[in-house]
Amino acid sequence: MIGYLSQRLALAFLVCLTVSLITFFLLTSSGDVVSAIAGEEATPEQIAALRRELGLDAHWTVRYLEWLGNALRGDFGNSLFFRETVADLIMHRLPNTLQLAGMSLAVMLSLSLPLGMLAAFRPNTWVDRLALSIAVMGQAMPNFWFGLILMVVFALNLGWLPPSGSGTNWHFILPAIALGYYATPPVMRLTRAGMIEVLGTDYIRTARAKGLSTTRVLFKHALRNAIIPVVALTAVQFGNMLGGSVVIETVFGIQGVGYLAWESITRLDVPVVQAIMILVAIAYITLVLVSDVLNAWLDPKIRK
Repeated sequence: MIGYLSQRLALAFLVCLTVSLITFFLLTSSGDVVSAIAGEEATPEQIAALRRELGLDAHWTVRYLEWLGNALRGDFGNSLFFRETVADLIMHRLPNTLQLAGMSLAVMLSLSLPLGMLAAFRPNTWVDRLALSIAVMGQAMPNFWFGLILMVVFALNLGWLPPSGSGTNWHFILPAIALGYYATPPVMRLTRAGMIEVLGTDYIRTARAKGLSTTRVLFKHALRNAIIPVVALTAVQFGNMLGGSVVIETVFGIQGVGYLAWESITRLDVPVVQAIMILVAIAYITLVLVSDVLNAWLDPKIRK
């Protein structure tokens, strides 16, 4: 297990390094940030002075190595628009994004796992068709459109929940439902397929022949083996919620990292965008690594 974990950690580090290099190169070659900050009326001398002030006059390889060294120490530079350190800016917004992603994950699991298990336990029945219909609806509707519908119905018409903002926990319910429901279909279908395959095995038939209850057969014997691929997909979906919350946070006015990314992109605040992209990539890699370790613990064959 230690050797397996060491290999995965080494691979995760190389992926992080590659992502940081590609991200830095793409952002530095996407346009002249200095000219955008200086404005159309700035003279060439003013632009050159601002470029030296921001440290953007060196070659991109030199700037990348300097940025990488600072990033490894937790220093992502200063925001060009907000005029504060990028680390402080992100840490101030990160709790809202984590809360939204956590609540969305809870919504996704509370829908996908029961629906997938019910559909697998009653295949080709009205229960199965109903569960698949719910999944298809979730995948067919864009999450921002579903979020707007939820806002109109439950916030504006019924007045049960606040329409936007991030002041209380109640503000996160509607966006969490929109984001979590959108992530439900693939997890539900994978749970259904895995449960159907496991329920047809010999050891499940043996457990039923011994007179074990349906609940014990489903949760103790079938779910442990069927959930192995679901763990990996859940980690990816949680990463999607962290990195793909830009639209939902913008629609609901949540002051999170996603909304900060949208603000920084529109204002060409490259240091902030760069740091957010790297952190999202690290989050993805970490979640995949954790899912690999959990799968190796659930299935010893994976470790070999």
